[in-house]
Amino acid sequence: MAVEESTDYVKLINTLEQQEIESPGGIATPQVYGQLLAAYLLQNDLPNSKYLWKRIPAAVKTANPELGNIWSVGQKIWLRDFPGVYESLKKEWSESIQPLMTALADSTRKRALLLVSQAYSSICIEDFSAFVGVPASDAAKIAIEEGWQADSQSKMIMPKKPVPTVSTIIPGEQQLARLTEFVAFLEN
Repeated sequence: MAVEESTDYVKLINTLEQQEIESPGGIATPQVYGQLLAAYLLQNDLPNSKYLWKRIPAAVKTANPELGNIWSVGQKIWLRDFPGVYESLKKEWSESIQPLMTALADSTRKRALLLVSQAYSSICIEDFSAFVGVPASDAAKIAIEEGWQADSQSKMIMPKKPVPTVSTIIPGEQQLARLTEFVAFLEN
């Protein structure tokens, strides 16, 4: 997910939280609750999604089954049940929730690809397809798009390990010299 998109969802969460706080009687509309719950899940903020679910009044939950469907997705994410997540995401969503749930499906697929690349040196196509939520016939194509190898004979996928990010550590003497220069600059 791009940083800009992530920032937009953070802004959306802040706006929805403000709407919930300012709602009359402390009870927001089902649309606000649904969007906020979906946005929390999209940001992989499972604790806040769970607390939101607990504070939504029972009457609102029963009157709006879509909230229960969103929470069902959250429960599957919490349990790391990737096939269950994708299955739960296939439901019909309202117009205000659909874009968030589509983005959640994409985000979940990206997370699953990262997990597979970190955890497996090889994985069978059926297991891989369950992790990324695509039919087994499309799994090899996705693996190849990721730059991985797919062997159609053995029905195995060999993911590439992600390139670790190298943080530049400044030696202590060099860091002390920079700090000294900075302090000297401030004093003059």
